[in-house]
Amino acid sequence: MPSADGPEILLVEDDEPTRRMVAANLGARGYRVTEAPDGESALRRWEQRRPDLVIVDLGLPGISGLAVIHRIRTDGATPILVLSAHDQERDKVAALDAGADDYLTKPFGVAELHARLRAALRRTLGPAAAGDEIRIGPLLLSTAKHRVEVDGNEVSLTPREYELLKVLLAHAGRVASRARLLRAVWGAEYTTENHYLHVHVAAIRRKLAAVDPDGVLRRLIVAEPGVGYRIHDAEELASDET
Repeated sequence: MPSADGPEILLVEDDEPTRRMVAANLGARGYRVTEAPDGESALRRWEQRRPDLVIVDLGLPGISGLAVIHRIRTDGATPILVLSAHDQERDKVAALDAGADDYLTKPFGVAELHARLRAALRRTLGPAAAGDEIRIGPLLLSTAKHRVEVDGNEVSLTPREYELLKVLLAHAGRVASRARLLRAVWGAEYTTENHYLHVHVAAIRRKLAAVDPDGVLRRLIVAEPGVGYRIHDAEELASDET
């Protein structure tokens, strides 16, 4: 049975034997797997689940794999791994240009698949990541446990607050636009509801401050007027204290 704690993967594959084999192997390695046999159901499950990583075949019935990649990439930085029998250079270039992070050609080795999954998850969490964790100063966010701690003290966040903080941390040191944050956390139809961000960022700041008596995280989330928000990385936080 799949683990209840590992990163969640959306597996989009129309060939049922292949899909079942990959899903079973991922589940045995601790991933939580949501399956989709075509592009339409993949996009529905994407909106419902907001997984940590997407594996997608290009040759899907209905909505193509490329269209699925385009649609997901408009919402945020979720890593996308293409798993396809299309082995021509033009297919690989098209998928990567559409926003895929990596491309693995069928038939493939299971060890290589897992290595690429680990690499994709590390890249999307940025330089503050280590395995299933993001650390900046005293703050720890565990993507496997969906838990946030400050110096070992749990921070009780709502699901939206958690997702927003995770997206911000994934872009540590870089500005995340308001439109990107809204799409990534609330969905593609939300692009102008900037007050959502203001309310949720304020709540995150307040909850972090409640378990951070030293005030190290007081400037963790920085507003960039008219643009969005930015997370100070560990070096910037350290320099604030000097």
